[in-house]
Amino acid sequence: MSFKLSNYFPVLSWGRAYKGGTFVNDGIAAIIVTIMLIPQSLAYALLAGLPPQVGLYASILPLVAYAIFGTSRTLAVGPVAVISLMTAVAAGKLAAQGTPEYLAVAILLALISGIMLTVMGLLKLGFIANFLSHPVISGFITASGLLIAVSQLKHILGVDASGHNILEMGQSLISKLPETSTPTLTIGIIATLFLFWVRKGLKPLLMKLGLSERLAGIGTKIGPVIAVVISILSVHFLGLANQGVKIVGDIPKGLPPLTVPEFDLELWRSLLASSLIIAIIGFVESISVAQTLAAKRRQRIDPDQELIGLGTANIAGAFSGGYPVTGGFARSAVNFDAGAETPAAGAFTAIGIALATLFLTPLLYFLPIATLAATIIVAVLSLVDIASIKQAWAYSKADFAAMMVTIFITLILGVEAGVMSGVIISIAMFLYKSSRPHFAVVGQVRDTDHFRNVERHNVITSPRLLTLRIDESLYFANARFMEDAIYDLALDKPQIEHVVLMCSAVNDIDLSALESLEAINERLMTANIKFHLSEVKGPVMDKLKRSHLLHNLTGEVFLSQIDAIKKTVGNAHGAQIEYHL
Repeated sequence: MSFKLSNYFPVLSWGRAYKGGTFVNDGIAAIIVTIMLIPQSLAYALLAGLPPQVGLYASILPLVAYAIFGTSRTLAVGPVAVISLMTAVAAGKLAAQGTPEYLAVAILLALISGIMLTVMGLLKLGFIANFLSHPVISGFITASGLLIAVSQLKHILGVDASGHNILEMGQSLISKLPETSTPTLTIGIIATLFLFWVRKGLKPLLMKLGLSERLAGIGTKIGPVIAVVISILSVHFLGLANQGVKIVGDIPKGLPPLTVPEFDLELWRSLLASSLIIAIIGFVESISVAQTLAAKRRQRIDPDQELIGLGTANIAGAFSGGYPVTGGFARSAVNFDAGAETPAAGAFTAIGIALATLFLTPLLYFLPIATLAATIIVAVLSLVDIASIKQAWAYSKADFAAMMVTIFITLILGVEAGVMSGVIISIAMFLYKSSRPHFAVVGQVRDTDHFRNVERHNVITSPRLLTLRIDESLYFANARFMEDAIYDLALDKPQIEHVVLMCSAVNDIDLSALESLEAINERLMTANIKFHLSEVKGPVMDKLKRSHLLHNLTGEVFLSQIDAIKKTVGNAHGAQIEYHL
C-alpha cells in the first residue's frame, strides 16, 4: 500500500531518506532562489496586470504543494513570463485591469487549470505534451517573448499605451512617444543595460575576484536584486516619484489570505478554453525544464505525476490569492546550480517568500515600475530563439513553415490564437507526413540477406518480382496512397508475377488499411499477379489473423524477405537480374 501511496505522494519516497546534509544543501539553494524570486514575482504580476503582492502569493503555497506531489527534485514552481501574459489576455477579456473582478478571474484561471491538470494526471494523460511539436512550441515561445518585451516598453517610456497584438502595441507606443517621461526612461534604459551586462559580464568579473565558476554563476542570477536595490535608493533620495516616475507603492504586509474562488457557472464556462490552453502550455514548459535537469543527474520524471504536481500547485495558488503558475527555467536552473537535492528546497523557498511578505514589502515602496519592466524584458528576450529558426530552415522547410506560421499568428492575432494554430499545425503536419509515407522499391544487396532501396544502393532485382517497402504504419490517411503506389509500380509492367509488401516498418494496420490490402489483393489477382507480405510483426500478424485477408491472400506471408525471394523467383543469382544504382 505504501508503494502505491508513494506513486501519488513522491514526498514519501525522498522524505524517508532525508538527512542533515541534504537539509543544508536545500536550505542554501532556497535562500538563493528566494532572493532571485522576489523581484521576479513582482515583475511577472505586473505583466499579468495584477497587484505586485499577487506574484508573491503565487510563490508560496504552490511551491509547498509541488514539493508534496511533484517528481522533479529541482524544479522551481512559480509565476513565469508566458503564463503571466496568457493570464493577462484571458482575464482582460472579462474584466478591466486593476478591478476586483480582474483579480477574481485570474484566481479562477489558476483553479480551473489546476483542476484540469490534476484530472489529466489521474487519467494518465501525460502524453498530451506530445501533441505540440518542438518547432511550434519554439515558435510560440519566441513570439510570446517578443510580445512581452514590446508590451513592457510603455513602462520603460512612462506612458499609457495599450494593444492586444504587436501591431496595436507598436502604433500605440509611437503615438505616445511625445509623452515620454525622461526620468522614467533614464531608469529603464540604465536598468536594462545593467541587467544585460550582468548576464554576460558579471560572471567573468566575479571569477577574476576569486569566486569559483559555480558561485560566480549563481551570483550572476541575483543581478535583478542589485538593480532593484539601486533603483529604490535612487528614487527615494532623488525624489523621482515626484517627477513622474511610477512606483510600486504600498504592498500589503502579511501572509496570503485564504481565498474562495467564485463558483459562477457562466464564468467557469467562459474560462474553460483559456484555462485549458494555460494548463497545456504550462505543462509543456514545466516538463521540458524538469526532464532537462533530471537528465543531468540521471533522475526520473513521471509526466503523469507532474500533471498532478502542477495541478495541485495551481489549486493551492487559487486558494491563497495567486494566479496560474508553472515550472520556470531560470529559477529552476538556479535551484539546480545552487545544489538543491529535493523538492524540500521549494518548500523552504516558500518560507522565504512568506517572510518577505511579512517584513520586506515596506522596503519596496519606491521600487520603480520601469525597473520591473526592464527585468521582464531582459528575461523574455532570452526566449527569442533565432538559432532554432535558422536550424529549422536548414533542416526541414516544413518545420520552418510551421514555426513561422505560429510566430506570425501569435504576433498578429494573439497568444491564444497562436497556441490553437500551433496545435492545428502540429496535427496537420503529422497527418500530412504520415499520409504520404516514404516508400521504396528494394532489391537484394549482393552476397547478403539485406534489402535496400534500388535508388540508393547497388542491388539485385528480378523483373518478375516487385518488392515495395512502406516506412510507416498503415491507417486511413495513407491507405489510398499505398494502393496507388502499388498499382502504379505493378500494373504497368506485364512481366511482374509477384508483388511483396515488405512490412518491417509497419507497426499497425487499421481497418481502412486492411480494406485497402484486400482491394490490392483482388486487383492484382485479376492481373495474374500474386500478392505477398513479408516481415510482418507479431502484433500486426495477430490482427490480420482476425480478418479474411490471410484466407483470401493469393500469395503467402513470409517470415523474411530472403524467404520471399527464394519461394517466388528462386535463387536471384540464377534468375534474370538487373543492377541498380
